[in-house]
Amino acid sequence: MDELELLKKDWKKEDAERYPKLSYDDIYSMILKKSSSIVKWIFIISILEFVLWTIISFALKDADFNKKFDSYHAENIMIPFIILGYVVLAYFFYKFYTNYRNISVTDNAKKLMENILKTRKTVKQYVGFNLIYLTVSTFIVLGIQFDRDKQINTLIEQATANGELFKFYATSILLTLAALIILIGIVLGFYYLIYGILLKRLNRNYKELRKYEV
Repeated sequence: MDELELLKKDWKKEDAERYPKLSYDDIYSMILKKSSSIVKWIFIISILEFVLWTIISFALKDADFNKKFDSYHAENIMIPFIILGYVVLAYFFYKFYTNYRNISVTDNAKKLMENILKTRKTVKQYVGFNLIYLTVSTFIVLGIQFDRDKQINTLIEQATANGELFKFYATSILLTLAALIILIGIVLGFYYLIYGILLKRLNRNYKELRKYEV
């Protein structure tokens, strides 16, 4: 049983002798401390996640696919898109940090509940942005390949000559969507294990605060 739940249970018992009774302020202080710790970990994990993907990106820099993609000379498309991604991620890191700072100095339950809701919203927006960015980047890369890859251009010409251009595009898009769905499923599973568990704990704290505020 959670430590807070145990103490709450004993707090309500009039005949509890083994543990000291806790006041509302004691319970609130514990919820504040737990919430602050959770939001702190959300911030730390988001930074670690960014570092992990950056390391993976550099590790795969010399992979055959990346070398081939570099030959397309699509820097005018990819560099602004990558910069946009970094700017938005920096914004979310800032929001995670300010959420942690705001919760750490909260001095009343109502404000704490508001900050918990803000944190939940920020995490959901962060996950949503990453999934949208992944999807858009996939189709941008696919579009660049279709436009600049010589082998693909040859296949397109052959499909056009055979009257199967629609079939070629439809098959390519469906295969890309299937791979993207699998990848999104993996990413969502990762986010659920990490952020989902933390958000559940944060939501539990929010519900406890609402219970005592009524």
